[in-house]
Amino acid sequence: MTLSDLLVPTYVQMLGAVSNWLTKAETQRLDGAAEALLAARLSPDMFPLATQVRFACRQAQEAVFRLLEQDFPASLQALLDEGRNGCEQPGTLADAKARIAETLAVVEAAATTGITIDGSAPIAHALPNGMTLDLTAEQYARDWALPQFYFHVVMAYAILRAEGIDLGKADYAAHMFAYIRPPATA
Repeated sequence: MTLSDLLVPTYVQMLGAVSNWLTKAETQRLDGAAEALLAARLSPDMFPLATQVRFACRQAQEAVFRLLEQDFPASLQALLDEGRNGCEQPGTLADAKARIAETLAVVEAAATTGITIDGSAPIAHALPNGMTLDLTAEQYARDWALPQFYFHVVMAYAILRAEGIDLGKADYAAHMFAYIRPPATA
């Protein structure tokens, strides 16, 4: 299994799920009430739903560009800035779903290039607080990229649930239905 075999399907499945949750929120909250969900948060010191969605997108794109050893495009900084400003400017559900669609396009395009990533390649990952993590590509994917991505996905799910959106495990892991064994015939 390659790093791209692991990361690409994960990002595609889970970002697709987040987009579906937002659509479900739109159908359950009518007359624009769904837009207010973007400002919702689990705790006063946490980022709102709008930021969780943007940061999940940012994490997926950043991992793809970093592991392909490509420079980050300006759009990645714009996504980070949008996320950081999500409290004051949460945007719309259409904006959030557009960010997801853009991210899926980046991830899927990377998958078509036949990514071959050396898991032992060094990655120096600078954090905003001035610390730098020295990792291999495998460690970066396993210990940073996936956990950070899932953190923001799970926060989005939890915020929507806390706001009364009818979501369940089947919404979170909808991609697993493809693996259900058909019942045995007698």
